[in-house]
Amino acid sequence: MADNNTLLEKLEGLVARFEEVSTLITDPNVIADQKRYVKLTKEYKDMSDIMKARKEYIQCLNGLEEAKQIMTTESDPEMKEMAREEANACEVRIPELEEEIKLLLVPADPQDDRNAILEIRGGTGGDEAAIFAGDLFRMYSKYCETKGWKLEVSSANEGAAGGFKEIICYVTGDKVYGTLKYESGVHRVQRVPATETQGRVHTSAASVAVLPEAEPFDVEINEGEIKWDTFRSGGAGGQNVNKVESGVRLRYQYKDPYTGEEEEILIENTETRDQPKNKENAMRQLRSILYDKELQHRMEEQAKVEAGKKKIEWGSQIRSYVFDDRRVKDHRTNYQTSDVNGVMDGKIDDFIKAYLMEFSGSENA
Repeated sequence: MADNNTLLEKLEGLVARFEEVSTLITDPNVIADQKRYVKLTKEYKDMSDIMKARKEYIQCLNGLEEAKQIMTTESDPEMKEMAREEANACEVRIPELEEEIKLLLVPADPQDDRNAILEIRGGTGGDEAAIFAGDLFRMYSKYCETKGWKLEVSSANEGAAGGFKEIICYVTGDKVYGTLKYESGVHRVQRVPATETQGRVHTSAASVAVLPEAEPFDVEINEGEIKWDTFRSGGAGGQNVNKVESGVRLRYQYKDPYTGEEEEILIENTETRDQPKNKENAMRQLRSILYDKELQHRMEEQAKVEAGKKKIEWGSQIRSYVFDDRRVKDHRTNYQTSDVNGVMDGKIDDFIKAYLMEFSGSENA
């Protein structure tokens, strides 16, 4: 009950703010200030979900107390049985609501509402690494379907035996980056590959990087440092493939404003057969890469708070997929499941929730 009281106290502290925001978004002066109005309507929507969960939580707590009282004072067997069923239902629902509320109370990252760029690259393991990267792409594609998100492939480099050496996608939808960012890291697989003729178990890996999609005003791009090339994009059928150079290659000379180091950023885009559209997509990817570089700098400055968002390195293994033992384990939270096939079909919500709960606990410690 003490835990219930603590959670209710946290929720009670938000009620006054919710009522204040509810009033503000109807104020003509606030509506006239579009920037403030948009910010407040977002806050109202986020808090509405918390208030809705709070209402049901209080109803379940009260329902459980009433049911227990009826079970101890009522003499009618039918009434006692109805009360017992009500109590059982409340006892099941209360911990579910507590988990939902704790997740809703996780401090929001300002980037969470952005769309995302998802990059998957085969690492150690040769052909099997590329095949595994393809399996991860399928896993995330299935997951995006369940979330109602749209996934578009920007560029792909296929492996010799299947899968992808590298594949880059755009994912658009509600809170995409805020959900997928926890998937960044190295994913390792142990299994007998389809290419293995001796039945031996191989270990290989693929990296996943999730970047927030940047808006044009988030980063400064020196247009004079951009060089464009065009090329004929490959693909299935059609005269356009051989006659029109619709593929674009962007080269950008980037100088780190903090270290002074220079590097060339190379981006290829063959997403469509429309060259201007491919140029637009390449620029979108460049903005996101530059935005991520700035974001990484800020993360390094706040490493203690943002430890879970560090830049992907091959040593930062986050999850293992062991097919023989039928086990998928997240090494950050120690959460694991035996439903390997389910995970590969996109059932990864429990891994993300487990990470969120641990992150929430460390934030509120």
